[in-house]
Amino acid sequence: MDFTTYKHTVTERFIRYAKIDTQSDPNSSTVPSTMKQKNLGKLLVEELTAMGITDAELDQYGYVYATIPSNTTKQVPVICFCSHMDTSPDCSGENVNPIIHTKYDGKDIVLPNDKNQIIKFTEHPDLAAQIGNDIITTDGTTLLGADNKSGLAEIMDAAHYLMTHPEIKHGAIRILFTPDEEISRGTDHVDMKKLGAQYGYTMDGESLGHLENETFSADGVTITIHGIPTHPGFAKDKMEHSIKIAADIINRIPKDKTPETTEKKQPFMHPVAINGGLEKVEINFIIRAFDTATLKALETELEEITKSVLSNYKKSSYEFKVTEQYRNMKDVLDTCYFVVENALEAIKRTGVTPVLSSIRGGTDGSRLSFMGLPCPNIYAGEHAFHSKLEWVSVQDMEKATQTIVHLAMIWEENAN
Repeated sequence: MDFTTYKHTVTERFIRYAKIDTQSDPNSSTVPSTMKQKNLGKLLVEELTAMGITDAELDQYGYVYATIPSNTTKQVPVICFCSHMDTSPDCSGENVNPIIHTKYDGKDIVLPNDKNQIIKFTEHPDLAAQIGNDIITTDGTTLLGADNKSGLAEIMDAAHYLMTHPEIKHGAIRILFTPDEEISRGTDHVDMKKLGAQYGYTMDGESLGHLENETFSADGVTITIHGIPTHPGFAKDKMEHSIKIAADIINRIPKDKTPETTEKKQPFMHPVAINGGLEKVEINFIIRAFDTATLKALETELEEITKSVLSNYKKSSYEFKVTEQYRNMKDVLDTCYFVVENALEAIKRTGVTPVLSSIRGGTDGSRLSFMGLPCPNIYAGEHAFHSKLEWVSVQDMEKATQTIVHLAMIWEENAN
């Protein structure tokens, strides 16, 4: 197989998708959380259909399903490639204006529509490997959406390649594009029976060559404080202020157990929102650790902090609710490590040195792994995601596309 003569479509697809606003909304109760995500879903279905894929569909929940049919007589396990359509609510995703910086020269990149937004070479070490490559950024006013529209574009380009190169033998390949991944709802309504895949890969990782077989285990915690309101003019020895109780709880979180002070496999407790007033306050936390025992220990510690604070407020009370979000995919992948090995070999065949790594976060693959679809995470090339400094390399996206094609071939080669 020779990609030197193939005209990749990944860049033009990425730019097209990036311009469509698909931000998800954690405060919405609809499915998907924002109907605008379906606008991209409809376009993806149209493009898949134009490739000759006959079963592409957008379901009522905003999920896209499609099949690249098998073209081999071997009994190849059905594999799935997955990416998410939504972008983060942390930074504006409206009127995204992607800009291609050709033949990157190693200098800082000043974004033209907000010159205070500068992608500094010294602060983005992965830029060192991009000298001479083409870098896509925003204009400085929005996020880019490479998380995860780079993954969408790579899967679509790989699908285009396979559909136009029938000499490349592969088994049935299922495509899954999900909404609401950024708000931890990406797999809530996946129809696993309809998906019908045995193994999967998310295209949602960062640096070139990286394969992630390990994620955080994650829970959400909601602490509700019920204080004692009174008129402030007559509050002495009566008022117990919910906001001040909440502030005391947050202030007692150990400084070495927060995102600002941790790295690698260190766990953390992180308050992400606080809402309410004098009488009642709700604090939302995310808790992250690489093993469930540590996760539970952090939750116990957080509740003990809450109890300790409330002991100083005799009339007030609290509620402590834990919601499971996802678990470390490694627990599943270690039982079928060939899924990881095949991906490492696919990366190697593109001429890139594979790097097996952990991710301080989660992907749809985390939850899919525990839903019966072992699903490591392959790099998509996205960097500085959820920010106006987000960037992605054209050449990295092309290598990721090639990785998908090689992976499809490897599964066929290894089948009987």
